Amino acid sequence: MSDSAPAPVKPAEPWRQRLIRSLLYGRNVDRAAKARARVGFAILAFAAIYAVIGGRLVMFAVGADAHGARRTAAQDAIATARPDIVDRNGEILATDVKAPSLFGEPRRIIDRDEAIELLTATLPDLDTGEVRDRLSSKKGFVWLKREITPQQQQEIHRLGIPGIGFLRENKRVYPTGNEVAHLIGLVNIDNQGIAGMEKWLDSNGLADLHRAGFATDRLQRPVELSVDLRVEHALRDELLKAKDKFHAKAASGLVSNVKTGEIVAMVSVPDFDPNSPKEAHDPDRINRLTTGVYELGSTFKAFTLAMALDSGKYDLNSMWDARGPLHYGKFTIHDDEPKGRFLNMKEVFTFSSNVGAARIALAQGVEAHKAFLRKMGQLERLRTELPESASPIVPRHWGELNTVTIAFGHGMAVAPLQAVMGIDALVNGGYLIPPTFLKRTEQEAMAVAKRVIKPETSEKMRFLMRLNAEIGTARKADVKGYYIGGKTGTAEKVINGRYAKKHVLTAFTAVLPADKPQYQLLIMLDEPQPLKETYGFITSGWNAVPTGGNVIARIAPLLGIEPRFDLPPSDRLILAASKTTQ
Repeated sequence: MSDSAPAPVKPAEPWRQRLIRSLLYGRNVDRAAKARARVGFAILAFAAIYAVIGGRLVMFAVGADAHGARRTAAQDAIATARPDIVDRNGEILATDVKAPSLFGEPRRIIDRDEAIELLTATLPDLDTGEVRDRLSSKKGFVWLKREITPQQQQEIHRLGIPGIGFLRENKRVYPTGNEVAHLIGLVNIDNQGIAGMEKWLDSNGLADLHRAGFATDRLQRPVELSVDLRVEHALRDELLKAKDKFHAKAASGLVSNVKTGEIVAMVSVPDFDPNSPKEAHDPDRINRLTTGVYELGSTFKAFTLAMALDSGKYDLNSMWDARGPLHYGKFTIHDDEPKGRFLNMKEVFTFSSNVGAARIALAQGVEAHKAFLRKMGQLERLRTELPESASPIVPRHWGELNTVTIAFGHGMAVAPLQAVMGIDALVNGGYLIPPTFLKRTEQEAMAVAKRVIKPETSEKMRFLMRLNAEIGTARKADVKGYYIGGKTGTAEKVINGRYAKKHVLTAFTAVLPADKPQYQLLIMLDEPQPLKETYGFITSGWNAVPTGGNVIARIAPLLGIEPRFDLPPSDRLILAASKTTQ
């Protein structure tokens, strides 16, 4: 026998393979048949591939609807990301954090009753009927509770309920709480701005970025506001103290940069915590500085005197008859502290003479009076970044009697921020600058500024305001070293259609320093009550003015204003270069 191993037997080729080989490569088949066979084979191969793909698509369409909804919801959560809002020094006022939200996929729920029982036991604030309605729907995705805590998420996760899941959403938080509530505003559950600067963001491009899918955390830069959180805190603290001390219904205050129009601080109390949105619906917590309009009393005399001085017809020594009340028809205008003699322009201001202011306005005429106030931005609604703003209330038929009362701040109501803008123009050299809550340079401010009074008129107004702090109604706010100028105002409120002497709104506006103003401060107290230390008085000089002095003492160092001592009186410092003497 041979030692060599037998040759392996080649297995028989299956008949189907032989047929295909014969059709495709056989020599005995004509070329046309080969071509038809190859085309048919290709068709079969592609049909098989497409059948597999089609089957997979059907599976996704039937079984993954909820997953698609989940992805869409996740994308929506990313789309509602908002930029940080910071103060002028970079302190965060509003930011986004990630928070889990609970959702359900009704089509994947196995035991609906058990799921509802477990969920409501873990989250007692869930409404059983509402959860049942949502989990009984035919939708692939439903929200069950937005913004739950990590602990709640962990407890629900341990239950292991099929068809129940979580999505991480952007939740808006406000680290400073009430501090800048009226300025910042707030958002709704979908992280969309509904008030304040938050609403302004949405109306100025953020909503468009959301729709385009570009408003993600990585693509947004912080929004820098003009507000200084340190000044805001000091102002709010003093206003809360004043509100409690004088048992006032409300208190508000504002600090503006007279050269740029920037709002450095704005407080209106009672306020609210934007982290607890329900508080914002309380009608007593409105922003009284922009959404409220008020008769501001004698602070409006600043406009009356500026109008006369700017006309060139009168100077600081011009005399006005204040020997007795002014009778106009059935109305009588009188002074709180009548002097019984003629008063010059300086005395009208420092004694806050209603009769003097009325005669000054009458001398200018109704049309000139209206034109001046319109030029000072007091007759039309003030527009700023804040959506919440009110239109002034002006007489429908403006006659001489209206000019008489408006001259000393009655018969016309404006938003306090509107009045601040006008007084800024009176002391900054004569430029009306639209207020802003965003950072702005002096160059940017001058690009939108409009000259409304002469520089020499502005100089005289600074002198009058400083003189009022030296010898007039603003003495209690004359903080040593800061050379304050100011004007007081006490306006009786209209109750049941009549002015009520015991229900007043007191106001005090101050500029610092008076010789070269950088900032204006406004203080307002709503219905302050008489105290023993105020000798029963409720006028501005006894409550709003000392409150303003307390605020100035705290904020002046924060604003970088260095104290100066042993300064000469206002006539020698402010009017030194003026051709008009006292």
